[in-house]
Amino acid sequence: MTGHDYVTEADRALEETYEEPMSLAAYVDRIFENPSIASHASKYLLEAIEAAGTRTVVEEGEEKERYRFFDDPYNDGEHAILGNTEVLNGFVDDLRSIAAGRAKDEKIIWFEGPTATGKSELKRCLVNGLREYSKTPEGRRYTVEWNISTAEGGERGLSYGDDTSAADEQDWYESPVQAHPLSVFPAEVRSDLLEQLNADLDTHVPIQVDAQLDPFSREAYDFLEERYRRAGEEDLFSAITDESHLRVKNYVVDTGQGVGVLHSEDDGPPKERLVGSWMHGMLQELDSRGRKNPQAFSYDGVLSQGNGVLTIVEDAAQHADLLQKLLNVPDEQSVKLDKGIGMDVDSQLLIISNPDLEAQLNQHADRNGMDPLKALKRRLDKHRFGYLTNLSLETELIRRELTNETNVWEAESYDELADRIRAPVTVTVKDRDGETRVQEFAPHAIEAAALYAVVTRLDEEHLPNGLDLVDKALIYDQGYLQEGDSRREKDEFDFDGDGNDGEHGIPVTYTRDTLAELLQTDRDRHHAELSVEDIVMPRDVLNAMVEGLIDAPVFSTGERSEFENRVVPVKNYIYDQQESDVIEAIMHDKRVDEETVAEYVEHVYAWETEEPLYNDRGERVEPDPLTMKLFEIEHLGRFSESGYDGNQPRESVRNFRREKVITSLNRHAWEHRDEDFAVEDVDLTAIPVIKTVLESHDWDDVERTFEDFDPRQWSDPPSGTETAAVKESTIDTMVDLFGYSAASAELTSRHVMGQVSYRWD
Repeated sequence: MTGHDYVTEADRALEETYEEPMSLAAYVDRIFENPSIASHASKYLLEAIEAAGTRTVVEEGEEKERYRFFDDPYNDGEHAILGNTEVLNGFVDDLRSIAAGRAKDEKIIWFEGPTATGKSELKRCLVNGLREYSKTPEGRRYTVEWNISTAEGGERGLSYGDDTSAADEQDWYESPVQAHPLSVFPAEVRSDLLEQLNADLDTHVPIQVDAQLDPFSREAYDFLEERYRRAGEEDLFSAITDESHLRVKNYVVDTGQGVGVLHSEDDGPPKERLVGSWMHGMLQELDSRGRKNPQAFSYDGVLSQGNGVLTIVEDAAQHADLLQKLLNVPDEQSVKLDKGIGMDVDSQLLIISNPDLEAQLNQHADRNGMDPLKALKRRLDKHRFGYLTNLSLETELIRRELTNETNVWEAESYDELADRIRAPVTVTVKDRDGETRVQEFAPHAIEAAALYAVVTRLDEEHLPNGLDLVDKALIYDQGYLQEGDSRREKDEFDFDGDGNDGEHGIPVTYTRDTLAELLQTDRDRHHAELSVEDIVMPRDVLNAMVEGLIDAPVFSTGERSEFENRVVPVKNYIYDQQESDVIEAIMHDKRVDEETVAEYVEHVYAWETEEPLYNDRGERVEPDPLTMKLFEIEHLGRFSESGYDGNQPRESVRNFRREKVITSLNRHAWEHRDEDFAVEDVDLTAIPVIKTVLESHDWDDVERTFEDFDPRQWSDPPSGTETAAVKESTIDTMVDLFGYSAASAELTSRHVMGQVSYRWD
């Protein structure tokens, strides 16, 4: 594309965003065609969230519907809120109640949680989502603008100054607080209009517009009303709202226009932070007639900016004094610029804080019924963000912190997520001498950091018997636990007492900083001779995270001790993953083909059920005991000759066939009972024991397949040996199929073989 093409594309984008101003009557016609553009603040926010749709996720082992709005879809996921889906769904449920006026309409929504749990992302996600939604036809937002210079006999303008001879467009002044266009109508007319509008709505959330004109607009309205009344105008409202005086214009919702954000560093008196301040110089210039003129007000307070959509108080503990001033805003929907000048406000109030705000609110809790902050606490509707307790989400978050990745992970199956969890990460870093180099976090390195962080956040007091914290983390992420041939679903475990999960633990900021230091550290590694000093291994990550605990001020002494004790099962699990990679790479070309597996399953099914079995020529044959025996000994590795009497299975083998193979086939038949069931139609990977045969091996398989293999020779195998050939093939497979670099494959396989050689016979 040329420069001109890009400019043209930008013109087209703005053309689709903005509309020409319209008359008040045209706006009314428009809202009957598309009622959502007239929605009040809480309803508008709800509609923006719902418009993005939902998706299904698994969190804490349970399937949940998640609003895509919180994935920051309009911004390519840059400020997505990872996890906390249940908390966000609770927020939307409360928002729906507030919008419908059924309950909680006097509440101030409060998001609380420890540092690095996504609260700042929530603010950015809300702003991004509302901005982009307001650019869509369904999300258009409108306000009014005034021009009184065209009034008959008018001698003053609406501008902040004395220039009343400006050109036409310069005489138009927009409501500084995004006044709703319907607020121009008298209350009784507006009530009738809304009744008719809501009667046609297919929703349980009616549109409510109760606010009166803002003081700035009221000043213009009153001026025009006085002029036309003195002139004897009969159709007074029509004259005031004529297109020459009043226009309805759309605006893009953004910070300062429809979204007010009070930052932690903002200061000033409460009134100034809430609605703005008087500009005393302007009071002298404007014809105030002995009173304060609303045109001389700044309207730069958080409520003024957020009127019409959303008001956010960020780091609310810094503005605790302001919260009591907000008490009556939700239910009265009004604030004052001054003692004699009030302003109606339609804004969804939302405050964000760390746990320190709750400590401030509870400072008088021991006074029982005399707590001066009781009224404030009653109006706060708390939603608590916690640390992520899903391995996949924490892995995604760490990758975001280290790279420029922003896409939100969505997957058709957990296997797809598992590939992303274990995947390597490459990062370009700059040395102290200014030169750049590429470093790699080996496969499972980011997984190790994420799993360790999650494990520190889980409650271990109520663990079901036989499980450790790694098992719990896997159940939370997958929704099940695979134990050999059997799969246990999350609802088979009792986690009811685990309400403390995610309340404390290692924050992602600590993990990020630790990994960043690893990238910058000149490490004198034992494997420097391999020219792989730029590989960060999982054990490097876990060791660094544990070693850094003692100097990190964010952790207490008790937390340091607790977290150090939790690293061992994580190291064991990560090693098991590395070991599995190496074994599968060794055995990759020795996998059992599906035809052989299918033949075994068909023979077992015919053996048990006496169903007919046919050969390739269509001739009926009997199930072959030798075929089944050889498969069970050579491929399953479950039995030896002692399990058989000749070729006939003994009791242990018969039980295995019935419990592991036939039971799975019967389950499949039951699930497909409305269809014609045939064993050849079964997905073999649906049978756990068969899935194991197809997809996994162990060292017994390696030893049985490669009789002269010796792991003790792995680091430098003699040329021409079976070990050398196996190593070459294994490294190639790890690189080509498992995502390893040659260096990380070498390091990982060396590490695994170093452990295996101790127990090799």
